[in-house]
Amino acid sequence: MTVILIDGPSGSGKTLLALRMRDHWVGADRPTLVHLDDVYPGWDGLDAAGEQVNRHLLEPLRAGLPARWQRYDWTAGEPAEWHDVDPSHPLIVEGCGALTRSNRALADLAIWVETDDETRKARAIARDGESYLREWDRWDAQWRAFVRRENPRELATMVVPT
Repeated sequence: MTVILIDGPSGSGKTLLALRMRDHWVGADRPTLVHLDDVYPGWDGLDAAGEQVNRHLLEPLRAGLPARWQRYDWTAGEPAEWHDVDPSHPLIVEGCGALTRSNRALADLAIWVETDDETRKARAIARDGESYLREWDRWDAQWRAFVRRENPRELATMVVPT
């Protein structure tokens, strides 16, 4: 099974890259795509999502065991249903915090997507609106702490500027 991690700051273009990779994949087994936006357990959940990827997706897949991820219901503010992952299909995980040292050790390819801060903030706010604007500083502080701790750009196999 092929495992691809795509990381980078909010608004850098990770989701678009992941969708293009999935949609243009050559072969019968179209990749499963997991968006960390569906996994984060709220605005303070960047680290928790990366840990869930490691514990419930990557470690089991590499051990030949069933793997899954749990969706977070942003409206209800609580964990929701679990989603099984077919181990016979490639896996793409995209989102802020996907590329940790422990996750990188279990992945075949790690991609870092980047753009300048002004562009990425404008993209993120255009995409998610006023609700994200209110939380921008809170999220960005987590993001910057994650980058200092994990140094994900240095873990990447390739860097994609957008």
